[in-house]
Amino acid sequence: MPERYVLVRWPDGAAQRIYSPSTIVEEFFAAGQRMPVADFVDQARHALGLASDRVRAAYGYPCGRAARSLAFVEARAAVQPDAGDVVVEGIEA
Repeated sequence: MPERYVLVRWPDGAAQRIYSPSTIVEEFFAAGQRMPVADFVDQARHALGLASDRVRAAYGYPCGRAARSLAFVEARAAVQPDAGDVVVEGIEA
């Protein structure tokens, strides 16, 4: 499957490289996009869930790396300040 990495900057300044097993994330995120933390987490849940479903359809099991990526996103979101946006810095193959 054509994997992608979503590069983001959190409101606290931390950078994160988020793995996806599918290009589906390109339908949810674009370089320069800004969104509140809660919205970003919701979008990541949806995008990574769909990406994992594509792996399941192709191989018969969900993508563990996509689940780990989502867990890392949720952990990082939990320690963010109340104000501020997540910035998508890019998507790479």
